[in-house]
Amino acid sequence: MFSNWYKKFSSQPHQPFFTSGIIFFILFMTLFLFSYLGFLNLDKSILSYHAYSMIFVIFIQFFLGFLFVVFPKFLSQAEIKVDNYMKLFHLYLFSSLGIFLSLIFYSQVTIIFQVLMFIAQILSFKLLYSIHKKSIVANKDDTKWVLISFFSGLISHALFIISNFDFNYSHDLARFSINAGFYLFLFGIIFTISQRMIPFFTKAKVFTYIVNKSKNLVLIVFSLLALKVILLSFQNASINLLADVPLFIIFVRELIKWKLPLFKVPAIMWVLYLGLYWIPFAFLLSILESVFYLVNTSFIFEKAVIHSLALGYFLTVLIGFGTRVILGHSGSTPHASSFAIVIFVLVQIVAFLRLFASFSINTNLDYIFFLNLSALLLICGLIIWSIKYLTILLKGK
Repeated sequence: MFSNWYKKFSSQPHQPFFTSGIIFFILFMTLFLFSYLGFLNLDKSILSYHAYSMIFVIFIQFFLGFLFVVFPKFLSQAEIKVDNYMKLFHLYLFSSLGIFLSLIFYSQVTIIFQVLMFIAQILSFKLLYSIHKKSIVANKDDTKWVLISFFSGLISHALFIISNFDFNYSHDLARFSINAGFYLFLFGIIFTISQRMIPFFTKAKVFTYIVNKSKNLVLIVFSLLALKVILLSFQNASINLLADVPLFIIFVRELIKWKLPLFKVPAIMWVLYLGLYWIPFAFLLSILESVFYLVNTSFIFEKAVIHSLALGYFLTVLIGFGTRVILGHSGSTPHASSFAIVIFVLVQIVAFLRLFASFSINTNLDYIFFLNLSALLLICGLIIWSIKYLTILLKGK
């Protein structure tokens, strides 16, 4: 019985990787919540148990599940063999579990599992690169930029592991690696996939839609993100304008050019559009933060910019893509039922609540209460989504 289930469960790359991603998303968010509620006393900084886990453990597993499906299709290559991606899945699973448990019980050995996670990501990069290299298709730009973003992630991950050793600039190195991992690794991969797949899905739904993307869009965006990561290292909010203003202008201009038919597509599509609209909103917030800094106000933005992108963009697109892929590859027609729409709306509520928590630090309101509330609602939303869609993943095809 088990062998029959395992064969179905492992038959498509997204099934094991989405399953691991959603389970560890819930577990690490619970770890975060319990830490802030005082139920757990973690001796690691928030960079280690929250930022690191989101960037290098959780989101990447979701998008690897997607990449292992679409990379061969993009490049007209044979599907990845089950044994190849399942070996990686087992290494990701073991590393993720090791990081999670060691943070709770014995954080001195967390670095061992981080190194194992790093090795898993090197092997994942190697697998994707081998597919890219073998392909003879004329246009390999999108897969090239996925690989460049992934390689940036390997460098930032290595820097974070090095920062575990106590030396004069270890905290600065950790912060730099998190910024690079967030913008160049995660944002780079997710945006490259988004600008390829969202217009493609739109064209499939609205036959009259014309894809109108700017030339060298990903190159320009990635270059400006690299500049932003460098500027963030100076911890001077005002100079962030050098990257944020052009990024804001580019994304506003691009979304206007795309003319996404928001009211002509079903909910399974408009949720992806909503994710894209969060991008210029986040960079607008970053611009305002710099302006407030320049005029010497005491107003604090906390992590509003990061969470606008992480919850508003990354999570919205993840839920949108995830729901579509799970339904499509299980034999069902990709659509958003009333259940899915409720989850989409809940994600937006959680994103805005987390922003409210960031800004509440400037008032007499209880910042920690709203922080915990947003985390609790996110966990509930992930569990509710899992009740339906994790069941489909576990059944396999």
